[in-house]
Amino acid sequence: MSEVILEARDLQLRFGGVQAAAGASLTVRADERIAIIGPNGAGKTTFINLCTGYIKPESGSVVFAGRDITALSPRAITRLGIGRSFQIPQLFIENTVMENLLLALSAREGSWSPFLRLDRHPKIDEMWALLDIVGLKQTGHRIVRELPEGMRKLIDIAVALALEPKLIFMDEPTSGVSSHEKFQVMDTLTRALDARATTAIFVEHDMDVVARYASRVAVWSGGRIALEGTPDEILNHPEVLETVIGVGV
Repeated sequence: MSEVILEARDLQLRFGGVQAAAGASLTVRADERIAIIGPNGAGKTTFINLCTGYIKPESGSVVFAGRDITALSPRAITRLGIGRSFQIPQLFIENTVMENLLLALSAREGSWSPFLRLDRHPKIDEMWALLDIVGLKQTGHRIVRELPEGMRKLIDIAVALALEPKLIFMDEPTSGVSSHEKFQVMDTLTRALDARATTAIFVEHDMDVVARYASRVAVWSGGRIALEGTPDEILNHPEVLETVIGVGV
């Protein structure tokens, strides 16, 4: 059995009268692909924010690679090896794809200079390799705003992978992607994660994507995991069919 890479332990958080995290706990092992599903307002994105330092819990802890990271900033957590992509890609849309990636690589190395010519950047070869991994080498010189949503999602993932994470959280990687593109995007994404040996946790509402790409599924309800198991076990569970998928049982 592979090593434990992340442990969220009994996370508690309240926003006014809303219990956003109510004893949320999850153990993640290296090389897993864990899908987080559940109805809107169940606490899925809040859990990601707690694990990546954007929100601090009232109690409980997050341990990554044996180190308690609960009180650390998002930047410090990123430097330790946890990446994140967002539901809406966080890119500089008026810049080229290569400029976005080179900025990420410079941030990792602490080497950015506004006087550095891009074609002489010391990480230019790594930048092209990252674009090759996500199948978008041909887009390097294009402006981000010109690209369709599926490509932007993959570029956002490439930016996250530029920081060499051991674990990446992805919030709805197929949202905004057309139905005929979603499997292509996820196939490319999975190959990229495998190439970098990166463990992944992703929030997803598309059950076809969950069934095809998750090794384990965690069902969120009321700020905690209500059910956990394989895709086949979870997606055929009566409670999930009724409350998440919307099929009457």
